[in-house]
Amino acid sequence: MENVIDLKDVWVSYDNVRVLESVNLTVKDKDFLAIIGPNGGGKSTLLKVILGLIKPDKGSVTLLGGRPAKTRKDVGYVPQYHSSNLDFPVTVWDVVLMGRLSHKGPLQRYNDEDRNAALEALKTVGMLDFKDRQIGELSGGQKQRVFIARSLVTKPKLLILDEPSTGIDSRMQKEFYELLNKLKSQIAIVMVTHDISAVSVYVDKIGCLNRKFHYHDDKEISPHDLEVSYQCPVELIAHGVPHRVLKEH
Repeated sequence: MENVIDLKDVWVSYDNVRVLESVNLTVKDKDFLAIIGPNGGGKSTLLKVILGLIKPDKGSVTLLGGRPAKTRKDVGYVPQYHSSNLDFPVTVWDVVLMGRLSHKGPLQRYNDEDRNAALEALKTVGMLDFKDRQIGELSGGQKQRVFIARSLVTKPKLLILDEPSTGIDSRMQKEFYELLNKLKSQIAIVMVTHDISAVSVYVDKIGCLNRKFHYHDDKEISPHDLEVSYQCPVELIAHGVPHRVLKEH
């Protein structure tokens, strides 16, 4: 298979303010890449560039071997969730089925293929027993599993997650990352996160983004890369497995 993502010399500016500068990135099938960096460093912009929602000022973007506008239908996307959007009465089953809408025509009803895909996705994330529960009743970690199931119902070739551990307690975070660790044997995953200590254990590769992208195609990041990205001193502390801890600003 061709590279899942291929960015070459990508530049993006908003109102003459540079947001991304000379970004190069290659993601292969079944890679698990975490992108870390400070707020305002361009992480969300980079995801939008990958998905073809923002056209770069300069550079080339290839997604799943083609133009993102054509191929993003084969990408599962899990945005940050906000609890205020989950107060209306909708079940887990309804939320997951909604993921099939992007592959259906106007006014088309759900069919057996849609329902079977939703069942399989809920089984994959371990949430089938919760299918009749209201989404607003679930914990943060359970909600994120449901949102991953929704992104998996179209059998995507790439899963993109934006700050997936937000609102999840530490115990559920471990289970959540173990789920992603299982999924990476089937699909490429790109995850934007601030959870540096966890990603060093579970992901295969890490990149630092703060306008410029510091990426070496592995999970080892030097103190220099972190200090340049976060613009503050950094300590690296190991406890059996590598953990990366940032000093307070």
